[in-house]
Amino acid sequence: MGSVGSKDGVTISFAERFAASEQFDEIFREGMALVEKTAGYLDGEGRREAKALGPALAVVYASESMRLTTRLLEVASWLLMRRSLKSGEITKEEARVKRRRIKLASVGRPEHVKDFANLPSGLRRLIESSFSLNDRIVQIDRALEAPALVVVSSNSNPVQQQLNRLADAFGPRLVQS
Repeated sequence: MGSVGSKDGVTISFAERFAASEQFDEIFREGMALVEKTAGYLDGEGRREAKALGPALAVVYASESMRLTTRLLEVASWLLMRRSLKSGEITKEEARVKRRRIKLASVGRPEHVKDFANLPSGLRRLIESSFSLNDRIVQIDRALEAPALVVVSSNSNPVQQQLNRLADAFGPRLVQS
């Protein structure tokens, strides 16, 4: 939850609240389920479908399945790192170090891939689902990395209110009270 920032305000950490929430548990389950579903597809039905493709489309299939796997590995790494932090298995500093190694990106969208529409529908659905999940995690990650919000009570002085607004806008390091 939040901690007292001063006698006039309370610091609210979105990261702490989100990590302790049912929303995190839900996105964790969803992410891991997508990883499992993808692995099952690529090892079973996807493998059979890939064998039936012509040579040029088989190359597109191989490339897109590798991109899908890489994207999901990054998402899973992020989810596992956040869960480890939540459970106390790693410190905040260890989480920061691990987070720097994780590459959450939104490159290589399907609409930019020649012959994407000709790939098996199962692979296309998994790719689209992975981008949807990745995009949500990128948004959450940005929010988690944002400085904590300082909520100022109405009885604090106006100068401190202004300093808190500046800290919210530009980060706490730029504004020293």
